[in-house]
Amino acid sequence: MPAFGFDHSYARELPGASVAWQPTPAAAPRLLFFNDALADELGLDAAALRAGDAAALFSGNALPSDAQPIAQAYAGHQFGGFSPQLGDGRALLLGELIDRSGKRRDIAFKGSGRTPFSRGGDGKAAVGPMLREVLIGEAMHALRIPTTRALAVAATGEPVHRERPLPGAVLTRVAASHLRVGSFQFFAARGDLEALRRLLDYTIARHDPELIGAPDAPLALLRAVARRQAALIAMWMNAGFIHGVMNTDNMAISGETIDYGPCAFLEAYDPAAVFSSIDHGGRYAYGNQPAIARWNLARFAEALLPLVAKADDEPAVQRAVAQAMEVIDAFPAWYAAELLRGQRAKLGLAEGHGDEDAALAADWLALLHAQRADFTLAWRSLANAAEGDEQPLRALLAEPAAADAWLSRWRERCARDAFAPEARAASLRRANPWIIPRNQRVEEALAAATEGDLAPFEQLLAALRRPFDERPEAARYAEPAPADVTAGYQTFCGT
Repeated sequence: MPAFGFDHSYARELPGASVAWQPTPAAAPRLLFFNDALADELGLDAAALRAGDAAALFSGNALPSDAQPIAQAYAGHQFGGFSPQLGDGRALLLGELIDRSGKRRDIAFKGSGRTPFSRGGDGKAAVGPMLREVLIGEAMHALRIPTTRALAVAATGEPVHRERPLPGAVLTRVAASHLRVGSFQFFAARGDLEALRRLLDYTIARHDPELIGAPDAPLALLRAVARRQAALIAMWMNAGFIHGVMNTDNMAISGETIDYGPCAFLEAYDPAAVFSSIDHGGRYAYGNQPAIARWNLARFAEALLPLVAKADDEPAVQRAVAQAMEVIDAFPAWYAAELLRGQRAKLGLAEGHGDEDAALAADWLALLHAQRADFTLAWRSLANAAEGDEQPLRALLAEPAAADAWLSRWRERCARDAFAPEARAASLRRANPWIIPRNQRVEEALAAATEGDLAPFEQLLAALRRPFDERPEAARYAEPAPADVTAGYQTFCGT
């Protein structure tokens, strides 16, 4: 295969952080999905890739000539329990590209077979979960939420064995990097401070080059990652997104959303919503996500602590703990500010009334919760209300009159901003999507694709890529699922 122009800085600069490995050959590869727009963004020739043997390339049967696949090592807290060695059990980093905007991007396989980190798993993946990554990743990108993205999905032509045999597939994923909190935990757990310092320097050079040479570089990186996570989790919350498995190995240092396993979007607003079949105690419930992000950041701080302290005597360690805790304790305020920033846009408000706006947003969410209103459509209906039509909102409520007091407060607050009603409505429609990946539609599309029919997947994907545009032909993708469907809905990891 022709060269992609890969670099391999991770493998070159971080010895001991990966293992060279090759993908398992696929029996009868077939291309299911290819992201032309993303390929162009990466500086790849999409037409040439399609004209060549794309199925062989994206299944791992014929790699680019300059690919040097590696399985990355990392540790992680999974549902609160620490595993000192996890690693890429079914993923391989092929290399890094510099995209058209000058950014370094990882190109990696997922589902390409066993690696030394597989821990008894088969290292493979099924068509449904890999196409789920396409749908959710592209939806998040269209919603302007930082995310990894799918470049391609290739069927392998052979089954993977889960509860029943399912058709296998390989995903090609693009990320700003695959560095995780767990990457740092891996070396910290081993007491390998030299490797930990190399990882710190590499991470700063890649994601925060302005921190190179900073005297408090470990703390500065912790602060930068915490701020990125504050912004990211606020965007999740404002979109009604539930990641489902916020383990420390799934928290990316880059601030991108990574690993779309048992994820889902809210329909009726409920802070306690859990869809993941493996989250029995609700640890990663929708409303818990900000607190879990802070918990994960505390684990990141623990991994960095030897570098913060610079010495192993008790006073130095205590000072380091206090310095790290200043960052961890600042996270809730950073998150609250980012959440309110997004809520103001979703309410159609200008800045300038902090406590009042926060209370207005909190009471709005309380109204949606009490009325079991659809989260996405309720926000969207504010555009109609701004134009004087309150009926779309009231139709979403069990008690239409329950919105009276809140709407009166909202209109009074809006009147203090210099927005014409038409301008505010247009702004609200830019901030509040009409279409999200409705769980029912996602499952329909994936079930059809598993049986060989890609048309529902392709139609849903097209709708998700234009989430703010109301179009009659896409109306079915904006409709909430029936309450009985939502009540019993579960998502699964796909491993």
